[in-house]
Amino acid sequence: MVILNPLPDGIRILRISTPEEALPYKASFAGAYQDIFSEPPYNERFFPSEAQGILKRYLATPENICLLAVRGKAKVVGFGIGVPAISKPDIARDIRGLLPVAHTYYLAELGVLESFRACGIGKQLVAGRLELIEHQKFTHVVLRVSAVRNRSYEMYLKMDFDDIGVYTEVHARRVDGRVSTDRRLFLSKLLSRRKRAQSTEDGEVEPFGTGT
Repeated sequence: MVILNPLPDGIRILRISTPEEALPYKASFAGAYQDIFSEPPYNERFFPSEAQGILKRYLATPENICLLAVRGKAKVVGFGIGVPAISKPDIARDIRGLLPVAHTYYLAELGVLESFRACGIGKQLVAGRLELIEHQKFTHVVLRVSAVRNRSYEMYLKMDFDDIGVYTEVHARRVDGRVSTDRRLFLSKLLSRRKRAQSTEDGEVEPFGTGT
């Protein structure tokens, strides 16, 4: 486990690399994951075991980057996870012909609890993963956000991501029990031209979440 950056209010950003390192945080991660993605625009319902399973699968993926924003001993208030795009068949399929799949890194998950937004955690979780990507191997970064142009979309544009105009439909169970689709769009960034993310000033909006 590596501590990357201290943040206000005693929050630390930790890099978790193994299931064993994740043990103290997995229950709190699951609660944060459920809370964040139950909000609009996703309105998704996850059971605790499902959220913990998502974390476990990502940690088992080679070349993963899993960052947790932790307050106090083990309260997870935010998370940012990334894996090679080739490890996600649906993502690889959607970007094939647009980006070099073998050299593209996928920022799979980002979320910050509502009460901890507007203090720079979201940007730190994005910037931290961008710095940790192996730039000799990966030339591009890609992610998905809701097609509803919300604060997450605006944050990524400010961090030099580009809207590549590609959409996909995601099936998910919603908080009302229905299974339905929502539209998401892809944003990408060329790593060789990246700019170091600027620190977020107090009061700047933070993302709801961007997910699998």
